[in-house]
Amino acid sequence: MSRRANVTVLLALASAVGAAGAADIRVLSGGAPQEALRGLAPEFEQATGDHVEFTFQLVTEVQRRLAAGEKADLIFLPVPLIAATAKVVPLRSDGRAVLARVGIGVIVREGTTPPDISTPDALRKMLVGARALVWSDPGTPVGAHLERVIAQLGIADEVRSKLIVKAAIHGGAQSVAKGDADAGLYLISEVQGAKGVVLVGPLPSSLQSFVVYGTAVPVDNAAPEAALRFVRFISDPSRSERWKAAGFELVSKP
Repeated sequence: MSRRANVTVLLALASAVGAAGAADIRVLSGGAPQEALRGLAPEFEQATGDHVEFTFQLVTEVQRRLAAGEKADLIFLPVPLIAATAKVVPLRSDGRAVLARVGIGVIVREGTTPPDISTPDALRKMLVGARALVWSDPGTPVGAHLERVIAQLGIADEVRSKLIVKAAIHGGAQSVAKGDADAGLYLISEVQGAKGVVLVGPLPSSLQSFVVYGTAVPVDNAAPEAALRFVRFISDPSRSERWKAAGFELVSKP
């Protein structure tokens, strides 16, 4: 056999081994890290040969689906919700990791004058003056926090009367872009790239709340190595700028 033929055979064997060792990773995640994960996945797939398949849902829907028995190789949820999920879905200890955090921001329709939200009083004035507002259900971490904010500002009844309850993943930003709401309050990562809106900025620091996302690998994942590879890949400090561009920052603890 010629040297060229030998090389061809070796390359074919290497390709076959790589294909045999590749894994499909089923990821079930809340919507906040969608942009970052979709951006990083192709690089991971090219580097490893593994394939990542995402399902992004409202965090409460992710919990419901897992509790109902849906299978996933890897889970991305806010850390407190992972702890709650562990009570009904057994999770591996080596897959539990704190990943990144993201704060809440305000969006308005593109072309409108951005309101002042730099202080609690300024935010209060914006919320009171808005014709309609949109944010997530109070059953979600962000919706629950915003309920506390409007109560703290003394405007709960006034704001609730003009609130459109719609998650970002279900078109909340589009409600602002179409003019159905004057402003939307969402996790920055969920809306900063949405069409037809602009991000005014984060909530004032005294009213801000960060959602810290983590990862978990279910015990029934029979081949967890690929999921763990993906976690290590996306959480490497060299990729912190990619997370920052998506509205997050990598963290080492909640």
